Amino acid sequence: MASTRRSNARLHLSGGVGIVVTVLLLWWVLHDVSFGEIWRDVRDARWGWLLAAAGCATLTFPLRTVRWRLLLRYEGAPLPFGPLWHATAIGFMANNLLPARAGEVARAYAAARLTGVRFTTAFASIAVERIFDALVLLALLVAGLLAGGFGTSTLIGGIPVGRLVSAGAGLFGGMLVAALIVVRWPGPMTRLARRVTHAILPQRFADRVLALLDGLLDGLTALRAPGRFFGVVAWSLVLWLTNALSFQLAFVAFGLSLPVGAALVLQGVLAFGVALPSSPGFFGVFEGATRAALALYGVAAAAAVSYAIGYHLTGFIPITVLGLWSLWRANLQLSELRDDGMTG
Repeated sequence: MASTRRSNARLHLSGGVGIVVTVLLLWWVLHDVSFGEIWRDVRDARWGWLLAAAGCATLTFPLRTVRWRLLLRYEGAPLPFGPLWHATAIGFMANNLLPARAGEVARAYAAARLTGVRFTTAFASIAVERIFDALVLLALLVAGLLAGGFGTSTLIGGIPVGRLVSAGAGLFGGMLVAALIVVRWPGPMTRLARRVTHAILPQRFADRVLALLDGLLDGLTALRAPGRFFGVVAWSLVLWLTNALSFQLAFVAFGLSLPVGAALVLQGVLAFGVALPSSPGFFGVFEGATRAALALYGVAAAAAVSYAIGYHLTGFIPITVLGLWSLWRANLQLSELRDDGMTG
């Protein structure tokens, strides 16, 4: 009971912080643009292209399920696609409707209920997914900056693009090498993590951190088979290139003529931007990150905000509807995801 109360308190605190961040970002996004101009831009968009962009973005969710199936096993055997698809749809729907990025936990909870796999195993596999997402997104962001239509001396946040590219490439290489080392030699990495964690953290916090690390390492060791490792990498590339294509199609819908690589840069900025606390659905964070990214290419504030709102809303609806349908098919309820899911 006490654990549940603490979990609920943390959830409410996180949700409150997210709402504050959302309100501040929405104010920044909208404070100097005309609502009439935004409405006109969205109304006059080429809706065939915008719906194609929404369809392309929605396609990434079954692609995620294909990749997740490579990572997640039950007693060594691959799990059926159907239940994993329902868990994926439920998880991303929950991100749209519940606070504090509850979708990650809800997805693992739904997978445990629908397949019998342990909750901790499912959650660890999602954490491993995020590692590969970060690696691929960083690599594609670097590629987008290289092909982004500005010189290496162009300043972004006061830093030359060339330096950002070099730093990004170095970070990508370091993360990849670290992941490969952990996959190949998990035992030494576990012992090193335990020594460092106990040396710098109090016992209570160290135990929590190590429990998370153990689950993450267990998930990474599932990739010792070269076929599965390269399969996850390949499907990650397919997934994020498909997602970038959805941004490119939306550029056409709003008449934005942008250079090759802009979709990759926008995708990278958005992916890392939505890591900030926000309200359900990432409102405010999504629009703010889009406005900042498109400003690099000289897109006017009103045009960037119109693009962000049009893309966000048309992408928000399909996965939310599909997730609610999967929730009904699985005989689950949102209250279960919010309460039981939060306590694991």
